[in-house]
Amino acid sequence: MGLSKETRIPNGLDIDSITVELGDKKVVNSVSIRVEDGEWLSIIGPNGSGKSSFLRAIAGLVESQGSMRFQGEELKSLTPRMRAQIISIVPQIPIIPPRVRVLDYVLLGRTPYLGRGYQPTKDDVNLATSVISDLALGTVANRFVTEMSGGERQRVIIARALVQQPKLLLLDEPTTALDLGHQQEVLELVDLQRKNLGLTVLSAFHDLTLASQYGTSMALFVNGDIAHSGNPTEIITEESLKEIYGANVLIHKEGAAINVLPKRQ
Repeated sequence: MGLSKETRIPNGLDIDSITVELGDKKVVNSVSIRVEDGEWLSIIGPNGSGKSSFLRAIAGLVESQGSMRFQGEELKSLTPRMRAQIISIVPQIPIIPPRVRVLDYVLLGRTPYLGRGYQPTKDDVNLATSVISDLALGTVANRFVTEMSGGERQRVIIARALVQQPKLLLLDEPTTALDLGHQQEVLELVDLQRKNLGLTVLSAFHDLTLASQYGTSMALFVNGDIAHSGNPTEIITEESLKEIYGANVLIHKEGAAINVLPKRQ
């Protein structure tokens, strides 16, 4: 027998009329969207369109008005510790403590689960070591994070987010500092976690090809609001990119995959 309407377990992320004001400027303007459990929402839009502020509001890093419910629970009502057990964010500009080694930094992702002594367990260390290995960082686990290249550092930051074992992962331009090979490596690992664990992912992208290839759905932000949302093939068109970005492009499609190619005047 199925669950009745009254007892059905809620799922997904429901954003209702989220508004963010920074100073006297409204940077996110009454945004509403639903993201199903296990979905990857790619968020695209020009610079200054509100993508980062939207993600930071979900993570609780900036004040916002409106409602955010995940699997039926209002995120704003949770303590920071409880929220950190649900949500992990990879920001554009992370704060890296000085003189911290890779393994110790990645273990910071376990902080929401640590007991009173705040000491990681053997299981915590094993999990961190496994993720470090998956991201090809095993040979640099004892190096200081601040002494690493931009690409290596970005993979360390993503490792910390995955070790946190969130149900909701927020990525703000996660591949900006990565070369082509490591872009694929990181995004494939995130996608594997999404499929295996039912992880829900929201990611802001500048690279429209990556946004369309990894996102199961897409939202186009313009001036702090969602101008269009739906399937990437419906949103990534030569006409829409010309209108929103002022860019001349060619769209090449292979099945469900979309490639966006710049076209010179």
